[in-house]
Amino acid sequence: MQVRYPFQEVEEKWRRYWEEKKIYKVNLRNPRKKLYCLVMFLYPSADKLHIGHWYNYGPTDTWARLKKMQGYDVFEPIGYDAFGLPAENYAIKTGIHPHDSTQQNINVIRQQLKQIGAMYDWDHEIDTSKPEYYKWTQWVFLQLYKMGLAYKAPGPVNWCPSCNTVLANEQVIDGACERCGTPVVRKFLTQWFFKITQYAEELLEGLDKLDWPEKTKIMQRNWIGKSIGAEIEFTVADTGDKFSVFTTRPDTIFGATYVVLAPEHPLVEKITKPEYREQVQAYLDFVAHETEIERTSTEKEKTGVFTGAYAINPATKEKIPIWIADYVLIHYGTGAVMGVPAHDERDFEFAKKFNLPIRKVILKPGTNPEDELESAYIEPGIMINSGKYNGMNSEEAWEKIVEDLSKEGIAKKTVKYRLRDWLISRQRYWGAPIPIVYCEKCGEVPVPEDQLPVLLPYNVDFKPTGESPLARCEEFINTTCPKCGAPAKRDPDTMDTFVDSSWYYLRYFTPHLDTAPFDKELVKIWCPVDKYVGGAEHATMHLLYARFITKALRDAGHIEFDEPFLSLYHQGTITNKGAKMSKSKGNVVNPDDFVSKYGSDVFRLYLMFMGRYDEGGDWSDEGINGICRLSKFFLLSERNHRCSNITKTHPFFQHLRRCSVFNPYHRSSMFERVR
Repeated sequence: MQVRYPFQEVEEKWRRYWEEKKIYKVNLRNPRKKLYCLVMFLYPSADKLHIGHWYNYGPTDTWARLKKMQGYDVFEPIGYDAFGLPAENYAIKTGIHPHDSTQQNINVIRQQLKQIGAMYDWDHEIDTSKPEYYKWTQWVFLQLYKMGLAYKAPGPVNWCPSCNTVLANEQVIDGACERCGTPVVRKFLTQWFFKITQYAEELLEGLDKLDWPEKTKIMQRNWIGKSIGAEIEFTVADTGDKFSVFTTRPDTIFGATYVVLAPEHPLVEKITKPEYREQVQAYLDFVAHETEIERTSTEKEKTGVFTGAYAINPATKEKIPIWIADYVLIHYGTGAVMGVPAHDERDFEFAKKFNLPIRKVILKPGTNPEDELESAYIEPGIMINSGKYNGMNSEEAWEKIVEDLSKEGIAKKTVKYRLRDWLISRQRYWGAPIPIVYCEKCGEVPVPEDQLPVLLPYNVDFKPTGESPLARCEEFINTTCPKCGAPAKRDPDTMDTFVDSSWYYLRYFTPHLDTAPFDKELVKIWCPVDKYVGGAEHATMHLLYARFITKALRDAGHIEFDEPFLSLYHQGTITNKGAKMSKSKGNVVNPDDFVSKYGSDVFRLYLMFMGRYDEGGDWSDEGINGICRLSKFFLLSERNHRCSNITKTHPFFQHLRRCSVFNPYHRSSMFERVR
């Protein structure tokens, strides 16, 4: 006899019942055994959920159901990261306003999410593009502004010529815009930054106490990039100007045969000799068109130009040439390095190309001082050609040289970080406006908190021209100064959407609260998040930013904990015939087709049994057919109260009985147990 699982009737019946009875409501004020389970909220840039969303949300909810059955009060909310470039780019392409397309997509996605049968409490849904939410994103900005953590400054920025906006360093992937793939160019603009560097050491140390994948923690450690070294002062021979170099190897200073300044270094124009000015300017023009990735690439051939000026090596008192080269960055260290070609691979290549002196000052064990170097020796050894330090172990000399130069007032031990401040300005329309106005009398003035939100106007020409679209909107840009009442201008930029997602986990408890960004008492009960699930691609963006904002809000006295997400899990990727799914390849699996044919539970179960959750797996139509047949067998056994030994003991059926909404007719079903 053909057995048909009536999933349409069964799933609709129980979804309706759960919604009417509100069985997923949690006593937020007085949980017995709390568990805050959260998935990274989705970006509604497309019109429907794809299989990657299902793979994130379905299995995570299955785990949350299991914890509910084990006696936990599970809070599992969902929301939409609704601002951002994709929606605006879609609007530019189609003419549909980003607000309208985003809300249309959210309506569709909400119904798809309900199909999953997840334990979401829809009374706690959030949408970052709604004024009731971004009012408080602006409030977060103002808290950082009051703490001195939000500031405006000129500097080199990453510019996407296609999206016509600035990108943070984390949003540049292999020299291209992460959104559209266009090669990024460098511009000098005045922009808003968050001072994430102030928390560099705490962000680094805090990783040790987190239950996160080790790979993700390594990525953050490398991105923060702590270096212990010394700043040493050099003097320009002719002008007497002072500049500092940062080095992690002060023990090699006797081998410094040249110095290199970043092309953007403020001394370059002053010290360049007239006869070298033309070639220096040509080089500056060349560097202006390079991306940071290109400049720091270890595979790229070294380039540079001599300024005609010389510096005094403070250890040897010798005059050594001052060059500029693109591999030195103005925002890392001091924007200047000492060239020690015998003991640094990059300097060795540079010296070989431009025929600069190579002086060995650390002897490799088992070699002779006269041996010619075929490559830089970068390990510890015995000091040679280093005056009174000769014969010392180089690691001992490291400390002694810094100590002696410090007594002369020209060196200090210091720590530097690769991490740079978070650039949050965006010259685009679809985002939270920056709550700052500019007055001729009062200067830069923050919008008072009781005047939030600064509303994003609807009638705006959002086609990108290189300037912020809001700058062309008279009704938005023209305002009055909150201090003196004189005519003033609003800041025309919007915030990076990662600001929206840096604090959203705090808003879920009270998404409609109008008097505060979150309920402090509920946050105290439920936070930090116990289990966070989402993609590993956010390791050095969202996950790092959320940690920073959490620490800043803690220091401002708004919360009492240090980290937002105690335990993190990355779901794997589902491929199709071994290839990553993409529309261009025509191998995207539409989950709706399979849900219509097999039902949400069978589809969810297939995802659960594809393999390790953090590894993903390869999609197979035959595989889901097998799950469907086994499910029918289980259903027949359960409904007839004739469970065989297989259905009682087999791990698949144990999992099915425990974690699925399957077969609600029987008393042993998940629903009957947790009702």
